[in-house]
Formats: sequence, structure tokens, C-alpha cells
Amino acid sequence: MALKVKAQEKLQKIGKYEGTYRYIMMPELYTSLSQDKVIKEAALRSGVSKGIMQACWDAAGEVIKAWATEGHSVALPGLGTMRFGIRAKSVAKVDEVKAGLVTSRRIIFTPAVDLKEELAGTAIQITCYDRDGKEIKRVTSTDPGTVEDPDEPSNGGGNTGGNTGGGNQGGNTGGGGNHNEPIGD
Repeated sequence: MALKVKAQEKLQKIGKYEGTYRYIMMPELYTSLSQDKVIKEAALRSGVSKGIMQACWDAAGEVIKAWATEGHSVALPGLGTMRFGIRAKSVAKVDEVKAGLVTSRRIIFTPAVDLKEELAGTAIQITCYDRDGKEIKRVTSTDPGTVEDPDEPSNGGGNTGGNTGGGNQGGNTGGGGNHNEPIGD
């Protein structure tokens, strides 16, 4: 198994490389698997009927949603944890605090160590396309499989993805404590 990535040559319209063509990498997504397909496969692998798996799936979804909206970080077996968070503007005075300061509500997923290790061990296949969409090169990774970990600071280096369009308001993500957010806006 390998992660498939495409590198497309695109004209840069803003920033340091404005007016030049650069290769931009993004994951190639095959299709979105339906809930029904996932339930059928899980039932097959676990040896239970599709109906029982559907009931368990629905119940687990309701429990996760209820607990997460009550402020809990909820374990997703084999995957990691999920919780809700917010982005909000800050104010200088307590009498200025109001619900209108919340700019967005978010779902925050923190992957399990096993999942990060699986991702690190997965090869990356890159297909390069020129500005006309013609395939010009294929590359398979030989890198160490470094997985971005928000709990450990990076040693610098260029843009590794994320929000490159600007417009973030910053602010409080709620909760208190040390909550790093590996997946967000």
C-alpha cells in the first residue's frame, strides 16, 4: 500500500514566488467510501451480521457525538481521539466577552501512536504533472517517513501544508491545558 500524491505545476499568484510556476503537491483521493460499504466490510471482518454492525455503528456514533458535545475527548478505537474546539477573537476587558467572539467551531482529531507509525511506514508515490496536465514523472519515496507531530516542535523548513490562504483569526480553542491541534482549519 502507498499514499498517492500528485505534484501539479501551477502559477503562483501570491507570496514569495508570485508570477512563477511551482509544483504543488496534494493527496490523490480515490473515492469517498459510503457508510454502508464500511459497515458491510466491518461485519465481514468481525463475523457479525450487517444488521448488528449497523446497530453498533449507529450507537457508537450517537455516544461519540453526545460525549464530545459535553466537552469530553472521545477515543476512536484504533484511530485516536476526537474532541470539539473553537476559534475565537480575544478582548482586553472581561465585560467585552460574549458568544459573538467565537469565529468557528471545530472538530479536532488527534491520531493514535499506532496510526502515526502506520502512516510513517507507508510509502509515498508521487506523480508529477506539467501545467497542461500531462504526466511527466513518477517518484516513490525513500524518506524516513516523518509524520508531523504537534507535540514535538519542528526544526523549521518550508511550507508543509495547512492553511496557506490566510484569514485565520487565532484565539482560544477552549478547554485549558496543553491542547495541540494536529488537524484544524
